[in-house]
Amino acid sequence: MNRLFRKYHRTLAIILSLPILLTIITGIGYTIFDEWFELEKMARFMLQIHTMKILHLETIYPVLNGLGLIGLLITGLSMTSLFRKPLSSRKAK
Repeated sequence: MNRLFRKYHRTLAIILSLPILLTIITGIGYTIFDEWFELEKMARFMLQIHTMKILHLETIYPVLNGLGLIGLLITGLSMTSLFRKPLSSRKAK
């Protein structure tokens, strides 16, 4: 089971690395251009990329990012030893 979750986790991480990285960079860029440099046009452009409004995907892009991150969280947590029974209780059966 752990091997299967590693496979899914690796695949999800590869697929989601670009959209998540794009979201992070444009979110930071928006803040820098809007708050620090007060460049409204550049900040608006960053926000359009951040929400994927530039490609008319603003309704689905955040949902896909969120579902992907939830998938990474579930597969990542399942690979930790947080949800396994202690070794002593497994041997007693």
